[in-house]
Amino acid sequence: MVRRPVAWLVAVVLFVEAFGIAALNWFLGVVVDRQDMSLAGLDPDVMSVSSKVGGLVFGGYFALCGLVALLVALRDRAPAGLGRILLISAAVVHGLLGAFAWGLVGWTAFVFMIVVLGLIVLLLMTYDGHSAPGRPADAAPEGGEDGDGSPAGSPPAGGSPVTPPPAPTTP
Repeated sequence: MVRRPVAWLVAVVLFVEAFGIAALNWFLGVVVDRQDMSLAGLDPDVMSVSSKVGGLVFGGYFALCGLVALLVALRDRAPAGLGRILLISAAVVHGLLGAFAWGLVGWTAFVFMIVVLGLIVLLLMTYDGHSAPGRPADAAPEGGEDGDGSPAGSPPAGGSPVTPPPAPTTP
């Protein structure tokens, strides 16, 4: 199957991206710190610290999304709850970053962002049909057959059909 390799790939890409974002913002913070200029009257120290903190927060966010993808790869189960929300938000962030990258950086950054977006969406979609949360475990499989291969609703082997108990009535 393609599910686990995609989950591993998404985890690795998100961890590398988390490190890259944190390192880039840290470098930009050092560059601003070494300048003796202000931008529109802002203090260079404040800009430097905010760049470093923003890089750590954004890198931590991508690392957390990478951790969710890693857990999906290890467990081979669909992400649920907060993990699914994190991966969906990472897909949205990559779509927005791709749109901005096209105009500001160039088409190569756009292609990278869209590839990562596609990998995250592929991770979410391949596990989507696998879990089938709406169907109870004891329901008959699709195709109209019971678990033993007989048509759904047929009497069990060696007995009469099982009738359900009468529905309760209310006065």
